Formats: sequence, C-alpha cells, structure tokens
Amino acid sequence: MTLKIHIAEGAAPYEQVRAQIAEQARSGELPVGYRLPTVRGLAESLGLAANTVAKAYRALETDGVIETRGRHGTYVAAVGPAAARELAVAAQAFAERARRLGLTEDEALAAVRDALRAAHEA
Repeated sequence: MTLKIHIAEGAAPYEQVRAQIAEQARSGELPVGYRLPTVRGLAESLGLAANTVAKAYRALETDGVIETRGRHGTYVAAVGPAAARELAVAAQAFAERARRLGLTEDEALAAVRDALRAAHEA
C-alpha cells in the first residue's frame, strides 16, 4: 500500500488517506482481505497524528471499504452496501440521462463499457 499526503494540496490529510485507500481497494490494488497497517503504524509512516488516520479509517468503515476485526486488525472488505447503493444511484442517474438523450439500451451499454475500459486503462 502506497499513500502520499500533500499538505499544500488543500484536501484535509484524513480525506487524502480515505480517498487513496478507497481507490486502491476499488481498483483491486488492495485486494479483499488485505490487512491494513495499524492506525499508529500508518500515522507514523505518513507523519500524521493517529487521530487523523483513525478518522480516515472510521470513514472507510462507514463506507464499507474496510472492516475492523478487533485485535485481529483492519482489513479491506468486500464491496460493501454503501458502495452498492452509490453505484445504484449513479446507474439510475445514467439510465435517466440516456433515456432523455434518446439512446437505445445497446447504445447506453456500449457507452458504459467504453467508460469502464477507459477507467481501467487509466
């Protein structure tokens, strides 16, 4: 797991930690079941306060990206219900937009396939 915090970037450090872990989990770079560093360990390696990393971990757990197993550690979770809900909302918005544009189902699905291919190549 590689994280880079850019203090001058403008985004809060906890948000940068949250966003980078979430992206790495969604992309598969961090596979399901991957054990994350402890809050203190990650905080020390990034030069952040433990509370900053703890806040990011709490947000990730709320989003269903990670799960804490008590003393056993914190792990990347299977895509959780929050991610599924977010995807469903995005899909509904896309479907409505495609209908308003007069696209056929085949045209809309082709657009999604192209976008997914492009996202995986990026």
